[in-house]
Amino acid sequence: MLYRPEIDGLRALAVIPVIFFHAGFTSFSGGYVGVDVFFVISGYLITTILINDIENNKYSLLSFYERRARRILPALFFIMLVCIPFAWLWMLPGAMQDFSNSLIAVSFFASNILFWRESGYFSPSAEEKPLLHTWSLAVEEQYYLLFPIFLVMIWRFGKNKAFYTILIILVISFLLSEWGWRNKATANFYLSPTRAWELLSGSLIAFLIHKRGIKKNNLLSMLGFLAIIFSIYVYDESTPFPSIYTLLPVSGTVALIYFADKHTFMAKILSNKLIVGIGLISYSAYLWHQPLFAFARIRSFEHPSNMVMIFLACLSIILAYFSWKYIEQPFRDKKIFSRKFIFTFSICGILIFSSVGIYGNFKKGIPSRIANEINTLYEKIDQSNERLIGNGCNLSSIIPEQPMPNCIDFFVDGGITALLIGDSHLDSMGLQIQRHLKDKNIGSYAISYSGCIPIRGLYRVDKDDSHMCEEYNNMMVEFAKNNGVKTIIMIARFPLYIQGNRYDNGEGGVENGSPSYVDDSQFRNKSSKWDDEERILRVSKKLINEIEKLLKDFQVIIFSPTPEVGWNVPKYFSKKILFDEAKSYKDVQLTHNYKNYKDRVSKFNKALLSISNPNLILYDFSNLICDDIANRCITSDNKGLLYRDDDHLSPHGASMIASDFTNIYSERIKFFKIDELKYKTK
Repeated sequence: MLYRPEIDGLRALAVIPVIFFHAGFTSFSGGYVGVDVFFVISGYLITTILINDIENNKYSLLSFYERRARRILPALFFIMLVCIPFAWLWMLPGAMQDFSNSLIAVSFFASNILFWRESGYFSPSAEEKPLLHTWSLAVEEQYYLLFPIFLVMIWRFGKNKAFYTILIILVISFLLSEWGWRNKATANFYLSPTRAWELLSGSLIAFLIHKRGIKKNNLLSMLGFLAIIFSIYVYDESTPFPSIYTLLPVSGTVALIYFADKHTFMAKILSNKLIVGIGLISYSAYLWHQPLFAFARIRSFEHPSNMVMIFLACLSIILAYFSWKYIEQPFRDKKIFSRKFIFTFSICGILIFSSVGIYGNFKKGIPSRIANEINTLYEKIDQSNERLIGNGCNLSSIIPEQPMPNCIDFFVDGGITALLIGDSHLDSMGLQIQRHLKDKNIGSYAISYSGCIPIRGLYRVDKDDSHMCEEYNNMMVEFAKNNGVKTIIMIARFPLYIQGNRYDNGEGGVENGSPSYVDDSQFRNKSSKWDDEERILRVSKKLINEIEKLLKDFQVIIFSPTPEVGWNVPKYFSKKILFDEAKSYKDVQLTHNYKNYKDRVSKFNKALLSISNPNLILYDFSNLICDDIANRCITSDNKGLLYRDDDHLSPHGASMIASDFTNIYSERIKFFKIDELKYKTK
């Protein structure tokens, strides 16, 4: 196969944006498209090798897998090995268990499936997963396992029929990705069936070049380059991927491969020695960058600064050179390592790393590694029986028929007076509220749905199954109407849904994650941005209108949003203990700015206060944990932590709020009558 230095230059163009994107540099908001560039390159190179082998009667599945094993596994195993001691020293049990699972998945080329099941690629937790980036390797490895067999099977029908068969599968895969981002966005991002068309695009170009050769076209190769650059700087986390948008970087890569003859301007640029050098070590650079970034974030109390991330990005390139020179290159040399050694090495590596992963998973993250104070801390804040989820009353995918038999423990005399609806914030405190209400002889029923604003007619723009939120809200209101409910209690993270942006406390505590926001259902098929003032105004009006509708039939109590912290509270306290800066959580003081919280909820409060109806109650509990004079909010007291992450209350915090709420409003809830609704709204 003819060596093309511009292909290595194209690899450099792919890996650098990915590294800067994972480093968190907003100017590279679409840097993740570098992976798509890699997919096309892989499809082209692998298919070219296979076509040459088939036509020259050198096709050998064993030889092909040997080459892939030499290319992929030694450097990958080395990175996995390097990660283990840092995970052992720095990871909390939950994260260590997740890391152990990733060791298993990576060993069996299935990490894309694991990360699909765990979380989205752009979710906050993903930034601290050292092996997250191996999802793309898994997609390629699945392609390597199946495509050679598939190609040789269809080759017997002729080269042209093989070409068109691949083209048909490509179109099907592309159409599946168009359906996928609208219906199953996370699966669409990670899984091979919706990514196959990108690799197959490279395969088709391999057929064309094999038949017609590389074409010289300065204009088209330049347009291909600009298409990739445009994607890197214009796309962001809200861009559906893969989808029709992915055609831009994929087509750009195809154009560069097909039209960047060595005499073209773009080929000369990409063949620059420095660029080619980065391309040669791009695989190792890709392997190194994510573990460096993830462990830096795990070890830090705050988000690592841009300077730190730039240093780590440069370090990934430096380390990549050494792993390329002393690991990749030697293992590719058949004179140094025989085929038998490579296969034995590969099987042993798979068995060893998967065994380590199985042990870590079986031991639930090996909590014996760390101080008992930390384990006790997590036991207190993460008791599932202290949340709605503990008895299955927090939904995330389906809406069972109501009432759910395992959620009726707080009925009084077979009935209910209050219905609690909301998102995971209700899940974090609903059980304590219900207990206190029952102590006051008030029957209640609570069902939460994670990530759903409890307002009809609003949908989550960034949520795969936003239609389920509508179904949940409609079902719960109808349930209230049909079951004698007098009071509806809403608990949710309203500011996030209304404003969209993640929380920044202004003191170094910045919540990770992409914007998460709602819009009016009438705008479902129209694009909107999280910071669009027209959208925020639309949502506020819809919020007001829907609450006014409820006030015609119910008393409505809305909990003020829980003060967000910016830091993950248990992690912050645990790190202080883990890294020997404190012996007990009581030695740690963590507070945050109260004014920031009030600014954060101002739009939500303004919308509610515009509703002139005495049967609407806004219960503001922020005064229980925030001091207006000192302008600080606490995250713990002498009895324990008040939060279980950066915005959800712990069982201890929830119990404190529930006690105050029922002491103030239980009489109002208990004796309120529907016929007292004198203020009929429009």
